[in-house]
Amino acid sequence: MRYIIRNAFVINEGKIFPSDIFVKNDRIEKIAPDISVKEKFTEIIAEGLHLFPGIIDDQVHFREPGLTHKGDIYSESKAAVAGGITSFMEMPNTVPHTLTQELLEEKYQLASIKSLANFSFFMGASNNNLEEILKTNPENVCGLKIFMGSSTGSMLVENEKALENIFSKSPLLITTHCEDETTVRNNLEKFKHKYGDDIPLEFHPVIRSAEACYKSSSFAVALAKKHNSRLHILHISTAKEISLFDNNIPLQKKRITAEACIHHLWFSDEDYAIKGNFIKWNPAIKTHKDRDAVFNAVLDNHIDIIATDHAPHTMEEKQQPYTKAPSGGPLVQHSLIAMLEFYHRGKIGLEKIAEKMCHAPAECFQVIQRGFIREGYYADLVLADLNKKHPVKKENILYKCGWSPFEGTEFRSAITHTFVNGNLVYENGKFDERNKGIRLLFGSN
Repeated sequence: MRYIIRNAFVINEGKIFPSDIFVKNDRIEKIAPDISVKEKFTEIIAEGLHLFPGIIDDQVHFREPGLTHKGDIYSESKAAVAGGITSFMEMPNTVPHTLTQELLEEKYQLASIKSLANFSFFMGASNNNLEEILKTNPENVCGLKIFMGSSTGSMLVENEKALENIFSKSPLLITTHCEDETTVRNNLEKFKHKYGDDIPLEFHPVIRSAEACYKSSSFAVALAKKHNSRLHILHISTAKEISLFDNNIPLQKKRITAEACIHHLWFSDEDYAIKGNFIKWNPAIKTHKDRDAVFNAVLDNHIDIIATDHAPHTMEEKQQPYTKAPSGGPLVQHSLIAMLEFYHRGKIGLEKIAEKMCHAPAECFQVIQRGFIREGYYADLVLADLNKKHPVKKENILYKCGWSPFEGTEFRSAITHTFVNGNLVYENGKFDERNKGIRLLFGSN
């Protein structure tokens, strides 16, 4: 496995520059113009293409085990690799819920034989599994996930004593889904009383309101400050929550960080009329003012990471009435090209995209030797053609569920090559599946 990528525009650590990259086995061996080696190698002419570090997605739901009619580790990792994602961190609300060390390790074993991308899996929290949480090794598990608001599954943790114990004792980075459950339940009952099960989707962000998000997020921040916990709040969806986060200190020194997701940057409540349940997420997509505020918070570093919260459901499930249709949608295949579309619109720079999708996840989670284009680091690399159109249509959607909220969109960029640990896994629509991804490790680089 030796490749020389010739004359790509390298996007890395705030700079864009033309360079060759020599990939040897699983590592980046050399970064320099006009690389010459005596060893045999495969040459990739990247003239006019842009080279990113592999995307690290810190929030996905690949549905295995137990929900594989929606998606599985193989199908969704394949879609991820086609979208430039070389590493993912997967959530514990599978079936059974990932609440013990044995169940956690079972997922790692599945991924080792199925995943085309590198992987890690969150340990799940419940109201009564502290003992299992404390057994988790932070060197080979990305973190702990707490549902401080109910979503897909039944993993809600709302016992305050349990939360205090977790925040005060867990050695892991704590990630949270924050929506105040009492607020959401009360709002839902009001609308069910009026509409029954068939509540118009325009009321989804009223039911799962900005107030519910802020009440829960502010509570999580207060707990983290009280116990000096390392907290990462997922999928920020409101303007109000942004004040909870600091942009005056470097990411490496932050104890409280935040993530924004593609759908909260792209859609607003004005899109429910056309997209319906296919953009029903928890937390809900809210107003265009919330969307724009979250986008600006990404740009000014109040929000640290861009991810997907990729969460596939079948077409049949999504076509049910409001109270029965599950929340979530598939995004990993299109996350990078969606952000590149914002670049074409003049809303974000390429360097900032690499920072938020590659560098920051690596720094936030302390992923060892990934997320940057550096000599000696793993060769997780993505080539993108910023002048090649990519229409999203059923024939080229790779998700097992078979649909995308972007269906009908024509992006102005396309992913051409994806390397995972030095393996050219994806090239212009074709996959080499002989080599699988490996388990991510965490600690100081």
